[in-house]
Amino acid sequence: MSENIYKRNLLIPSLKMLIDMIAIEAAFLFSYYLRFYSPLTKLFPVTKGYPSVKMYILFSLFLLLVLIILFGLRRAYRTRYFSSFWEDVPVVFKVCFLGILFAMSGAFLYRGFSYSRLVFLLIFINTNLFVILGRLIFHRLKRRLLRRGYGILKIGLIGSPEKLPYVHQRILADQNYKIALQGYFCDQPVESLDLPYLGRPEQLSEKLAESEIDGLMITFSQSDHQQIWKVVRATEGKNTELFYIPDVLDLMSRRFHSLEIGGLPLLQIKSYVLSGWQGFLKRSFDIVVSALALFVLSPLLALLAILVKLSSPGPVFYVQKRVGLDGREFEMLKFRSMRSDAEAQTGPVWARKDDPRVTPIGRFLRRTSLDELPQLINVLKGEMSLVGPRPERKFFVEQFRQKIPQYIERQRVRCGMTGWAQVNGLRGQSPIEERTKYDLYYIENWSLWFDLKIIFLTIFEIIRGENAY
Repeated sequence: MSENIYKRNLLIPSLKMLIDMIAIEAAFLFSYYLRFYSPLTKLFPVTKGYPSVKMYILFSLFLLLVLIILFGLRRAYRTRYFSSFWEDVPVVFKVCFLGILFAMSGAFLYRGFSYSRLVFLLIFINTNLFVILGRLIFHRLKRRLLRRGYGILKIGLIGSPEKLPYVHQRILADQNYKIALQGYFCDQPVESLDLPYLGRPEQLSEKLAESEIDGLMITFSQSDHQQIWKVVRATEGKNTELFYIPDVLDLMSRRFHSLEIGGLPLLQIKSYVLSGWQGFLKRSFDIVVSALALFVLSPLLALLAILVKLSSPGPVFYVQKRVGLDGREFEMLKFRSMRSDAEAQTGPVWARKDDPRVTPIGRFLRRTSLDELPQLINVLKGEMSLVGPRPERKFFVEQFRQKIPQYIERQRVRCGMTGWAQVNGLRGQSPIEERTKYDLYYIENWSLWFDLKIIFLTIFEIIRGENAY
């Protein structure tokens, strides 16, 4: 590890904090201007005179301190935590909401000055907007700094030969430039892996002493799990960071709750998901958003229906039975993007790149994911959710459940129009094993913020248009 790693890793987090501070203060001053000096005063006249700027500046410093502390508690300024812009957005919303509540409580308890309630509303709105804009600027600057090597993490891979190529592929697909791969450790060289071979895991301790590797990314298969402890032992006494990529079983058992019955300790490693208030909140969100989307997008839906009908003979909608919640089948709707006899000769098969069965308008619909919009009706009916594991046909479900551990766990929640796997680039003919890992992670870690994050990322993925065919 380089001796100046602590200094070079301080630059990017400090830059992030500085931009946040500027954004928060700018939002506060802009809100003050809007309330007391802008044309907004014609709608909301200032009736009690112009308040002291000094008192509002003091309050802004209090709000700044609260928000920075809250961002710190959310690990926003950790040296190694280089989140993406879309990962930052829901955190900003949550922190700004909590921050304004704390600030309003402080202002209420302070009896020496009366603050305008409209200013609080403007501060809340503008803080969200300014901080998100600041984060957008930060991520552009961060990317430039990381490309030049500032704060970048030098990583070595270590794991089973069948796991390493996929991990390498996913790291290359990352757009944050957080790490630079230095090579890999494995029992044997992997021909398909375009990285320097650093040696066998048994040589790890001596190789680390000779290299400038800052950390190791561990990815062993279940049969090689005993190797993980050897890696930990080999890095004892060294400032080498370890990152473990869990498999399906690890994901399913990573969260547990301790209980006690009659003095007997119990570990609950599985529970009902999305029950009670969680289920009510998610379903309410689905109903409101799907109904609003259907209303707003109705002209677009009508236009697409006409184009599909004119492009080739056959129905407008493609209706197909899929397996959803608790293994129940339902009829999923899509705009038809293939010929009506697409599977007459082959039976059930997945679409592939440059599939000749796709119609001209269908190719556009699939690339932009507009063919999925009729599923908003499925969401409104309660057969699907906006976010969740993508549904499969019973033919494929029966195949996957036999060979993929925990695959059937996906049916514990409603299937979704988009999901955690899809926004991570696992679409089309990507390995179903990898998709299952992401789906199980989503199920075990659901929150409304997680859903909002996935929806934002979905919009970004649609714009990119990769792996959509």
